[in-house]
Amino acid sequence: MTLTLYNTLTRRQEPFTTVEPGKVTMYCCGVTVYDYCHLGHARTCIVWDVVRRYLQFIGYQVRYIQNFTDIDDKILNRARQENSTMEAISDRYIQAYFEDMSRLGIKEADEYPRATHTMNGIQRLIHDLEHKGFAYPANGDVYYSVRNFSDYGKLSGRKLEELQAGASERVNVEDAEYQKKKDPFDFALWKAAKPGEPAWESPWGKGRPGWHIECSAMVRDRLGDTIDIHAGGADLIFPHHENEIAQSEAVTGQPLASYWLHNGMVKVEGEKMSKSLGNFITIRELLDRGVDPMAVRLFVLMAQYRKPIDFTDEAILAATNGWHTLQEGLLFGEQYGKQLGWDAKPENLSNSYIDRFTEAVNDDFNFPGGLAVIFELAKELRREGNIIVHQGKTDTPSEDLLKQWQTLVKLTDVFGLTATAAAQELTTDGLSDGEIEELIQQRQTARKAKNFAESDRIRDELLIKGITLIDSKEGTRWHRN
Repeated sequence: MTLTLYNTLTRRQEPFTTVEPGKVTMYCCGVTVYDYCHLGHARTCIVWDVVRRYLQFIGYQVRYIQNFTDIDDKILNRARQENSTMEAISDRYIQAYFEDMSRLGIKEADEYPRATHTMNGIQRLIHDLEHKGFAYPANGDVYYSVRNFSDYGKLSGRKLEELQAGASERVNVEDAEYQKKKDPFDFALWKAAKPGEPAWESPWGKGRPGWHIECSAMVRDRLGDTIDIHAGGADLIFPHHENEIAQSEAVTGQPLASYWLHNGMVKVEGEKMSKSLGNFITIRELLDRGVDPMAVRLFVLMAQYRKPIDFTDEAILAATNGWHTLQEGLLFGEQYGKQLGWDAKPENLSNSYIDRFTEAVNDDFNFPGGLAVIFELAKELRREGNIIVHQGKTDTPSEDLLKQWQTLVKLTDVFGLTATAAAQELTTDGLSDGEIEELIQQRQTARKAKNFAESDRIRDELLIKGITLIDSKEGTRWHRN
């Protein structure tokens, strides 16, 4: 099956083709660096990290760019609150970003351009827009003339007439910025300097760029006029991505991106995440709580990437239990490889599993479908491990098990799910192997004492926690469900 993607621009799923055969150019709108990253950022970064990994897995050479917005009112406000500078605040939270993403197993982008490092490109783009009649200066500011771009609204589906009706009651005609504009829908490309704020020299006077122009300039500078994939959260469709299209395409006359892809939002216990509701969760707060980073990745990937997801205690527990299952499969080679004679064997993958995996994920990055194949492999290996533990051997040929295990390792790596040797003491719902064996011994003691109620209680407790006991003449064997 050919890779097909749901394109926000066309509102349909389309076969994926690239500007240059075999190569993908991809841009993701990054964070505004004034605070620690939260769960919404985690979802965005995990989704596009896996998209990039998957494209590489199926043979594409990917150039992936993610920006930092390091000049913004929120950054300046934080700097004033802390009696600091814009640069110091930005640098601190950029460093925090890399720390958090490293803990989540996010691969670094090929480049992280900053708005403050792209001033020449930003000013060049504004100049081109002014020259072509899409921008006008106004007392030190420069505005984009929205009505001059006939395709405005094509990404979001919003029409200016509808926007005008909705905005009519919210316009403050006394506002200084409103009075500078020729039309209420025009937006700032360049803002005149304000006292005490950072500013750059420009043909329109000292000032700083508007938010939207930054990404247009960074895409153009790093990747060219037309890229293959422009990605980001669904909250950026309007106005940010809509305005990016208007700015870039008015100058180049070319599509800014062939495919516009957007991930869904994160809710917490059914509510929109916000500091006012007290449900604002940062990545580092969550991981410092002891939640496994791989469980966070799994939580994100278990949902269709375009749909909203709800972060609940139950959801993260389910993801944690799921990760324990995958972890057992991934550590199969470490635990039993030597016993099975696997030393220094070359990679040999199972084409049937690979084909089923790619067929699923090729359907608009259907990560849950890909996970179903991965879980099937992991559970088979877990079952084989239980047989080896309790019977000392397995009838399944060693080469077949090696192929299954290597395939599992390969596919989980596509999703950035990795287990380490430090995780050898596997747990099921908080129980280690030793604790399970101790409970089984307690059950045996109860049975010998003819305390069958206690024996049944222990058996049922283990069953609830995902462990099945099998009694036989040789003793009691157990396996994880």
